[in-house]
This record gives sequence, C-alpha cells and structure tokens, in this order.
Amino acid sequence: MNKKLLTDLIGGLLIALIVVVGYKLSPMLLPKADVTVMPDPGCSLHRGACKASLQDGGSIELSSSVQPIPMVKPFKVQVLLQGIAAQRVAVDFAGIGMSMGLNRPELVSQGNGRYVAEVSLPVCITGEMDWQATVLVETATASIAVPYRFSGGGH
Repeated sequence: MNKKLLTDLIGGLLIALIVVVGYKLSPMLLPKADVTVMPDPGCSLHRGACKASLQDGGSIELSSSVQPIPMVKPFKVQVLLQGIAAQRVAVDFAGIGMSMGLNRPELVSQGNGRYVAEVSLPVCITGEMDWQATVLVETATASIAVPYRFSGGGH
C-alpha cells in the first residue's frame, strides 16, 4: 500500500514539474509580440526581399541569399530595419501544419540596421511544405513580429 502511495506521489510531482517547466519555457517556444505587422501579401521570398511597413514609418525587410529558398542546404537570411532601434533580431522558422522542431537563429548586427545569420531548413519527407518565417525584433519598448509565409520542399 505504501509503495503505491509513494509511486502516485512521485508521478504527481513529475507531472507538476513538467507543467512548471513547460510554462517557464513557453515564451521561448512560442514567441510573444506586442505588435504583429503583416507583410505585403503579394511578395514572395522565393523571388526576393519582402518588406513590412510599420505604422510609425519604420520598416522590416526579410531576404534570403538564395532564391528559391533551399531545403537542407545552408543559406543566409538578412533582415534590414529602417527607423527601428533593435536590441535583438531573430527569425523563427516554423512548419505550417507540422512541427519541424525549434529553428530560431538570432541574427548578428552588421551595422546600419542590417542583421544576418546562416540557416538551414529541414526537408519534409512528405514533399512540399508550407513554412512561416517570423521576424522577431525586440526594441527597448516593444516586441515586433512579422510573419512571412513560403513553400518549400517540392518547389
């Protein structure tokens, strides 16, 4: 009887620990933004840079060093900020409809609002897949997110 009670207690504590760890890590896994800005819907990252304009006149532009965006092969992403003083810039790559794991490189400042990182996207075994590359910009006063969508794999 005591063994069952002890096993149940340990199981309950493990579940509570998982819930607490999940809650603490959720901002890292699911980025929160104060402002979400939609890019030009007619823009394609497979053809070139895509820009989103902020209400205050600033802009966030995402581009890839290779078009179309390749799967598995490393390529560089660039974010160009105008009118925004960023403390941190990252791009979160997420599979639409299928989790492909955490892939959120932090970009390195090159000066003049230009941020760069080398990334590689996994290939989906089912063929073509839709992706969302969310540019995450942290300023002193806000977190800004710009979700760019594209397809890859069977492109």
